[in-house]
Amino acid sequence: MTSLTSTQESVASLEADALIVGWTAEGLAAHPLLPADAAASITAGAEALDASAKAGTVVVVPGTAVAARRVVVVGIGSGAAGDLRLAAGEAARRVGKKPSTVVVALPAEGDEHAIAAAEGAVLGAYAFTDYKSDEDAATDTAWIIAGASDAAIQRAQITVAAIAGVRDLVNTPPLDLYPGSFAEIAEQLGAQAGVEVRVWDANQLAQEGFGGILAVGMGSSRLPRLVRVAYAPEGASQTVALVGKGITFDTGGISLKPPKSMETMKSDMTGAATVLHTVIAAARAGLQVGVTGWLCLAENMPSGTAQRPSDVIRIYGGRTVEVLNTDAEGRLVMADGLVKAREENPDVLLDVATLTGAQGVALGTRTSGVMGTPEIRDEVVARADEANEAMWPMPLPEHLREHLDSKVADLQNIGIPEGGMLSAGLFLREFVGDTPWAHLDIARPAYNEGKPWGENPAGSTGHSVRTLLRFLEARASA
Repeated sequence: MTSLTSTQESVASLEADALIVGWTAEGLAAHPLLPADAAASITAGAEALDASAKAGTVVVVPGTAVAARRVVVVGIGSGAAGDLRLAAGEAARRVGKKPSTVVVALPAEGDEHAIAAAEGAVLGAYAFTDYKSDEDAATDTAWIIAGASDAAIQRAQITVAAIAGVRDLVNTPPLDLYPGSFAEIAEQLGAQAGVEVRVWDANQLAQEGFGGILAVGMGSSRLPRLVRVAYAPEGASQTVALVGKGITFDTGGISLKPPKSMETMKSDMTGAATVLHTVIAAARAGLQVGVTGWLCLAENMPSGTAQRPSDVIRIYGGRTVEVLNTDAEGRLVMADGLVKAREENPDVLLDVATLTGAQGVALGTRTSGVMGTPEIRDEVVARADEANEAMWPMPLPEHLREHLDSKVADLQNIGIPEGGMLSAGLFLREFVGDTPWAHLDIARPAYNEGKPWGENPAGSTGHSVRTLLRFLEARASA
């Protein structure tokens, strides 16, 4: 377990494995809880090691003037919330092995800065150790945020728990995380948070006509599920529906992926994990907005029962889709979820999915694409900017829509290769009707295949959780 608390005491006297402080172009960042004599000693050591103000650059000096064993001096760039979060994340990986206590004394001008520092530190130190044989692999660290308010700590705890929860689900091997086990986890978390959870099994999906989820999941012996997770506070004037792609493993189906491309495909359920933990976080925060999450869960496997290219399936609600490529499966399960979510007449409909490789081609590994109703798309991007998550507004060009026309069905599931992310967005648009909507394609930012950076470890990042929570908070106060 990781604890997150605050202190108003002098950080020089706090016994800890490490003390994290900030460095600016003018030198050591002032902090009201860091005495002048301790600051002078830290400054001398940091200058000898050529400390830099660039956000995330780190030097470590001995804790000779403080009770902490070591002092981690990290550049904080502009000192804005985004730089503080990144700096805290980088510093957290330099506090020593298996620390029991770490004090974070980065400059915080109000709750936003304190929250960013707390989130960055705890999330930067995140490690997934559930499958490590070493019994001591897990570390119980107490993170103490100097000068933070109780409200800031509470908000940071909720966000950290949600993002870590997403990471834990995504990092779990697909041997153990499959549609049925995912649904059981959702039921357990829902019971703990006091939110309503309903699960559709394969028989119920067939009876009610969820042809997309069934078609994608029919090749696996571990059958698909649809999960509804609903938080409905009294007096809420708005309802936001969230739909998440939950492909617990994606081989590509009959249109089989190359082996290298499968290595990270346990992450193809990130959208569903994000939706689940966002609803739980909204409930824990007591936001005055209704939030309904839809988890579209299937395992896309090749077998004698798998769907084939040229099959025609019937999406929930009646529209037919010709399947030309079984590796364009996410949009099929999402179509079912979007139509079902729309039935409840939400004020806004958002979907989150690791949908296309084309997203990474267009925007790289750290920036998600956002498409949809222009005003909702722009609202999501604005909330992402506030949350310091990289998202970019993308168009839905009408000239690409004609390439989704099928000769034998209402639609086909792929268009032309050019603009693949946009074609996928256009496909989803066919199932949202007049509901204000935005689609978040988080394919590459959701899973970091490179080295850790900022608060993001290797593996699952939890990207988009902060944005969705900001969106819900804004809707709650509207």
